[in-house]
Amino acid sequence: MGEDKEFALSTNIFGVASFQITQLSIMRILIVSATPFEIVPLRDYLEHEFEQKEENIYVRADLEVQILVTGVGQMLTAFAMGSILSQKEFDLLINAGVAGAFDRRLQLGAVVQVASEQFGDLGAEEKDGRFLSIHDLKLIDDNEVPFQDGKLLNTSSTDFDFLPKASGLTVNKVHGNTASIEQIQEKYNAQIESMEGIAFFYAALMSETPFLEIRAISNYVEARNRESWALGLAIDRLNEVLVKMLNSLLN
Repeated sequence: MGEDKEFALSTNIFGVASFQITQLSIMRILIVSATPFEIVPLRDYLEHEFEQKEENIYVRADLEVQILVTGVGQMLTAFAMGSILSQKEFDLLINAGVAGAFDRRLQLGAVVQVASEQFGDLGAEEKDGRFLSIHDLKLIDDNEVPFQDGKLLNTSSTDFDFLPKASGLTVNKVHGNTASIEQIQEKYNAQIESMEGIAFFYAALMSETPFLEIRAISNYVEARNRESWALGLAIDRLNEVLVKMLNSLLN
């Protein structure tokens, strides 16, 4: 993070977080998405409202926005995040994408801020079918930095209090079978699942960079039924929030 900046959080009329920059300098934001299609409206906005400085880098006034498309899953996200954070410092990292909801109180299309992440399927399967997590196996201590009780927490999430908060579970295989859904819900009390969240959290925490994970609910975690998904609605709502955030930083 640039040493010549100090930021204080406020909220504008949209209820979207905004920063007050106390010294004239460029604020650099990295927006991270697993796929290009999840942020098509955002890129359209940047191409029309910002000046393109380089490939995937857009500038307007004192705000620089860089887009990083990592690819799907923890491995690709971890590599992409490690690569870019070793080359450049940012003032804020934003992971933007869609997610499935375990919690039926979250409506399809709802946009949430993920306040915690944990591994959903990294570990071992016992002969009786029980799943032991990487923490159950003591291969990673529950409180090994940056974990806290087996979870990664966005400890600054209260500073970005403009979206409802949700707890995240990161999986390699999204759930679509009733029995496995019941099993995972019994073990973890997570509200949503994604395939990249914990990798993003880990990179942000280890680099000590302020961050947000923003997810729009595209489907419920249930017996797999693509016809019931609201992917288009989720992408629209996600990008509306991203654009409002950037607009608030320009005001």
